[in-house]
Amino acid sequence: MTEDRVTMIKRLRMRSMRRGIKEMDLILSAFAAAKLDGLSDADLTLYDALLTENDHDIYAWIGGQLAVPERYRTLMADISAVSEGVTRPA
Repeated sequence: MTEDRVTMIKRLRMRSMRRGIKEMDLILSAFAAAKLDGLSDADLTLYDALLTENDHDIYAWIGGQLAVPERYRTLMADISAVSEGVTRPA
């Protein structure tokens, strides 16, 4: 059974706000609220894959402590842009 777009977005929103660390809850929830509806199906699939990554790695990618894997670079730039003001002053 394939998941329809609406169901997928609802699931991704929930996974965005139920993370392992509070900082990621804030960052990914803000991104999900602002951007998920406008993402292409391919970008939703990529975001779904990103959500399987370790929270500490994602946080380090956002903060620049670790290099972002090539496949996530554009997506992580979008997430970082939305996180401005969520966890650090604008």
